[in-house]
Amino acid sequence: MSSNGALAVPEPERLLVITGPTAVGKSEVALEVAVKARGEIVSADSMQIYRGLDRGTAKPSAQDRARVAHHLVDVVEPDRTFSVAEYQSLAREAVAAINRRGKLPLLVGGTGLYISAVVDYAEFPPVPPRPALRRRLAAIAAARGAAALHRCLAARDPEAATRIHPHDARRLIRALEVLSQGGTLRMDGKPPPAYDLLMFGLSRPRAELYRRIEARVEQMFREGLVEEVAALRARGLGRRHQSLQALGYKEVLGYLAGEYDLDQALYLVKRNTRRYAKRQLTWLCRDARITWITLGEDMTAAGAAAAILERVAERWEGVVE
Repeated sequence: MSSNGALAVPEPERLLVITGPTAVGKSEVALEVAVKARGEIVSADSMQIYRGLDRGTAKPSAQDRARVAHHLVDVVEPDRTFSVAEYQSLAREAVAAINRRGKLPLLVGGTGLYISAVVDYAEFPPVPPRPALRRRLAAIAAARGAAALHRCLAARDPEAATRIHPHDARRLIRALEVLSQGGTLRMDGKPPPAYDLLMFGLSRPRAELYRRIEARVEQMFREGLVEEVAALRARGLGRRHQSLQALGYKEVLGYLAGEYDLDQALYLVKRNTRRYAKRQLTWLCRDARITWITLGEDMTAAGAAAAILERVAERWEGVVE
């Protein structure tokens, strides 16, 4: 109760989101913002959570982690399946703890579903996987395209279908798997804890973004991606594991299995990463809450960080040093 007897309403937790496609430059901008706004970073990357997946996931360096605290990086062994529901719980806990410490939480990454799981409060039911059903659905997607699964989902749950891209086979399969066991993909009606939210998206001209993607992929190979995947394979990990379905890892597995040569593996990683970036932008651009900043010759990473910090200072007094 407040001093006048009225029920005290707690202030909503602050949350700053910085998102965008792979290789756009999110980490550099977010680090600059976090340093100057006394912030801590919560990763919204579905593959940085795995220990041992380093070369192909653009994890923050030891130096960056020393400058700014990072959360939800290297938290799961690569032989484990990690669900969106688990991520949602851990990320919300991290955001709450950062707020309690008087710091600003930055949710940073390009996995749109992870970001949505935190800021939109959709509840993900704890339904166990059904491998046989997954294989059947994957075969349908391979033969007829993921859009066939999207049509099935739209017939069973039109609302859920609006939240999953028609080309996102993995999440369409999971949605149909949940529905097949009587689960629901909707919110459960509990009043969500509202965030005091600012959301920014980073983009680049398409040709420039693709050049950055290709340069990053080449760097991954130079720095030992093939050797890293070979070591994981020697531990018994393979395509059946969620972690090695990541971009870069699944293509290198094909090379190690003798399905194609190294040049073809490199080509496939570049091509598939470009396609992934396009899907990321399609997903993220649907969210009207995101303020977009286009990086390039006229807008450096430092300039983008300054623009975000200006908005942060306007929104939250005393946050920016």
